[in-house]
Amino acid sequence: MKQILSLIASAALVLSLCACGGSGAASSAASGSAASAAASFASSSSVSSAMEGKKISVMTPYLSSVTTNQMVGELQTDLEAAGASVTVIDTANDFAALASRIEDVVAAQTDAIVLVSADPSQVKNQLQEAFDAGIPVFGCDSGYIDGMQVNATSDNHQMGELITNYLFNDLMGGKGTVVALTHRPHPGVAKRCEAFDELLAAQKGITLVTEQHVPAEQPINDAQDIVENLLTANPEKGSITAIWCGWDEPAIGATQACQEAGRDEILIVGVDGNEQAVSLIKGDTNLKATVAQNFQGMVDIVVDQMGKLFAGQTVQPGDMYAEATLITKENAG
Repeated sequence: MKQILSLIASAALVLSLCACGGSGAASSAASGSAASAAASFASSSSVSSAMEGKKISVMTPYLSSVTTNQMVGELQTDLEAAGASVTVIDTANDFAALASRIEDVVAAQTDAIVLVSADPSQVKNQLQEAFDAGIPVFGCDSGYIDGMQVNATSDNHQMGELITNYLFNDLMGGKGTVVALTHRPHPGVAKRCEAFDELLAAQKGITLVTEQHVPAEQPINDAQDIVENLLTANPEKGSITAIWCGWDEPAIGATQACQEAGRDEILIVGVDGNEQAVSLIKGDTNLKATVAQNFQGMVDIVVDQMGKLFAGQTVQPGDMYAEATLITKENAG
């Protein structure tokens, strides 16, 4: 079964993480209008002329993530359609290598950098070199630091509240035990974890069994192994009520482990709207819900804001949000 899901993951990667940074809150109307305006702007002749011939460096340490791969592909397609020349750089989970490659593209006088699914604070010295050289830096599902233009993301704290409230209240009924599978080094997952922590502290009837860190390299397989060990240590049905996952790939691995162990009573939730996760939700498995991020909306925002900047228009620095949606069996399609 593990091999089957791994093959599915590879297929999904070809077609399309952890996703994801940023903080604060924004209204759904503002988020929707930002993404809508971005899509309209990206197709306009003014953007095409402003972007024509620009050299854009799209950089990430997490191209192996399904959702990061999806965003990078959409960024490359949309930027090239607007007339830019795009170089994609992946450093395979190595932030030291990412720092070095940022130095390289700054020295090569790239026209802009887009950091995808990475915490900019971990490479802030190298990004400062870009700022000093007048090279604009954008984030796509990353964090934001002073000096950057815009980080397009989801409101990860709000998504954490949305999925946690659904798990604690709608699925668990305010009582039971929960396991948390996290990856707090990722800025977006960290914000979701903060929401989980806050809501768990307010719950009288829900107890945390354990929090387990899931590495980013092979999150499906690693999460499966972690959950298999937890099920062995907690063999009685009812000893674990639910598993909260900071993003969808560990939720998929946890679902696989529960299915193979015959533990169909355990409730699992994730975040991202990963195609595999939605399929498992529709299939009436342990995986009950996810929050679908609008990754194309994030890409649209980046392309929009970059086009405005190159066209000489004012860009308001900070986080901009693309609206996210709770996905359950009732609306999974």
